[in-house]
Amino acid sequence: MLGVEHTVIGDVELEADGRGGWVVVVSVRATRRQGCRCPVCRARCPGYDRGEGPARWRGLDLGTTKVYLEARPGRVRCPVHGVITAWVPWARHDARFTLAFEDQVAWMTAHMSASTVGEVMRVSWRTVGVITARVVAQARGKVDRLTGLRRIGIDEKSYRKGHKYLMIVVDHATGRVVWAREGRNKQIVGEFFADLGQQRATALTHVSCDGATWIHDVVTEAAPKAVVCLDPFHVVAWATEAIDEVRRRIVRDLKAAGRTEDATALKGSRWAVLKNPERLTGAQRTTLASVKQTNGPLYRAYLIKEQLRAVFAVKGPRGRALLAGVISWASRSRIPEMVELSRTLRRFRDLIANTLDSGVTNALAEATNTHIQALITRARGYHTPEALIAMIELTRGGLCPDLPGRP
Repeated sequence: MLGVEHTVIGDVELEADGRGGWVVVVSVRATRRQGCRCPVCRARCPGYDRGEGPARWRGLDLGTTKVYLEARPGRVRCPVHGVITAWVPWARHDARFTLAFEDQVAWMTAHMSASTVGEVMRVSWRTVGVITARVVAQARGKVDRLTGLRRIGIDEKSYRKGHKYLMIVVDHATGRVVWAREGRNKQIVGEFFADLGQQRATALTHVSCDGATWIHDVVTEAAPKAVVCLDPFHVVAWATEAIDEVRRRIVRDLKAAGRTEDATALKGSRWAVLKNPERLTGAQRTTLASVKQTNGPLYRAYLIKEQLRAVFAVKGPRGRALLAGVISWASRSRIPEMVELSRTLRRFRDLIANTLDSGVTNALAEATNTHIQALITRARGYHTPEALIAMIELTRGGLCPDLPGRP
């Protein structure tokens, strides 16, 4: 009923909690085989003393009644870690909650807000965060998530105002986050490959990322056999940004010419030219038809953007041929923003071709970014990047424990 192992149960008592209620206090001790162990390395060690007295660990409630496990584990002398409180099989080191209690809190935190978990489990939301970090830290040490990587995605995620970013690495085979670190620069990417190691980096076949050349440089140096693939989402985003620049420039020119009414009408066409055709509303379709009739340059820019989207839908040799056509069309469009887009596409043409040939994209990393934003919104932000990284690894890194008592 307590959800503990390698534990000898002694007395069970009801004790007043000082607020008109009762708590169950269970006296326990570790079995002889599991006693006198270092809590860090789990090595058998000679006893040092009986410690400072009995300690209590909060367990899962029995019905509506709180449960505490009480024991006097004493201290041991570890040749590596010195004099330290002996390991107890029912709790993690330096915790005042049982393994089952912490696992349930961590599982619930992966599925609901910390304040709700705290209300259900009768602990503070800060305690929920501490427990989650401890569970994730232990889970990290049990599995090497960097083993067996072949195709990965590298992306960045803004987690707070003021240019605060995380670098995220996703395994394309499992969809899991295998590495996360605060920062967004060449050094941070280098730290990932340092953790990965030269042998495992050599085994990488494909790396998807955005157009940041500093990522490409590190990948090329650390994983020379890997094919760098440019993410379609970011490539199409270059085109949508160029279209918006075209629209804003034309609006400015119309205002300068005194055509305020036409400028106002064109200003309201932003989403009609930016959204994908299949997602346009009826009103936006009407607006797009009006742009086609009244503003040739903006409509041509829109068509170039849609042709670039079609490149990634076709893929393969046909996609490469279509990409060449898009670059040629944009460069001859006599629209300054589209001409600049053609130069960018030409500069990254080989990386885009890698994407068209392999089909490897950063879609999983982008989905992870969406999930991270949902975590941030649900928690109303995080005080530290470490707390957010722990939540990411709990929910997207495969480190979420099972609910206690489930096979």
